[in-house]
Amino acid sequence: MLIVEPGLGREVVSLSLDNLLEMLSIIPPIFLLLGLMDVWVPKEIIMKFMGKDAGIKGGMFAFALGSFSSGPLYASFPVAMVFLKKGVSLTNIFIFLGAWSTTKIPMMLFEITQLGSKFALIRFGLNLVAIILLAVIMEKTTGKRDAETMYELAKDN
Repeated sequence: MLIVEPGLGREVVSLSLDNLLEMLSIIPPIFLLLGLMDVWVPKEIIMKFMGKDAGIKGGMFAFALGSFSSGPLYASFPVAMVFLKKGVSLTNIFIFLGAWSTTKIPMMLFEITQLGSKFALIRFGLNLVAIILLAVIMEKTTGKRDAETMYELAKDN
């Protein structure tokens, strides 16, 4: 690109470097926190709040964790990997990822001020229903062998 269109090529390089620097500022602290969580938080505690037997409480906890988390979506995947390693149910992992990607509380506050509370609450409610439905559908359609493979891969990492 630098040869064919030098001006555009310089812009591409500049944007790529900006994105790389942003990722480098976000990823190390996330891995540090995940390492601490992996060591300090016993599997039993995670299972109590988000395991297969946690029921609705687990889904609410996963939703709250995802909604109150900050950072770009790619930061949620290492967290989901630690959850897999600790034995969190797939439904709760899917709820966590869905909440992280769509129901950020700071975003909702911005929407209320800019677009009105009616819009923000309708969007939040629709997202909540969609996240739960999709999480349940995704777990039901994930084969038992695929789920076991995911849990085994998480343990190996």
